[in-house]
Amino acid sequence: MREIATAPLTPDAFAPFGDVLDTSGAPEKLINQGLCGRYHDRARLDFGGGRAGISLFDAKPRSLPYRLDMVERHPEGSQAFLPMSEHPFLVIVAPDVGDRPGTPRAFVTAPGQGINLHRGTWHGVLTPLHAPGLFAVVDRIGDGSNLEEHWFGEPWMVVEG
Repeated sequence: MREIATAPLTPDAFAPFGDVLDTSGAPEKLINQGLCGRYHDRARLDFGGGRAGISLFDAKPRSLPYRLDMVERHPEGSQAFLPMSEHPFLVIVAPDVGDRPGTPRAFVTAPGQGINLHRGTWHGVLTPLHAPGLFAVVDRIGDGSNLEEHWFGEPWMVVEG
């Protein structure tokens, strides 16, 4: 079986696929009487023919090694995953190669990191590595289909890097 080794999630490595949401660096400004740092506009949200919505997802934890059979993408909108715990989670993405996913890449978030997948990015399903798998998800709410799935003829095995 083909293998993919995980790597830590960094803004540079993830840039072709989306945005890393965290509090790295200094806040852009202090608010609330100087008691709250605002890390401003960290994600490029992009919704076509719909509106932004916030949903809550409660996913069952998985473990490594992880069998990757399928990736999906959302052609009509970006999708942000904001963990509601301090646990890391697995993020799988793939470049688009001729309207199909190329070789997948796998990242493990640091505690407190979230992600925003750019519109049309091939990605694995929500994959928490610990319970609870509770996430706030910001994505497109609207009419029409916003989901494409690709099932691999030969699965990938994601292993710890």
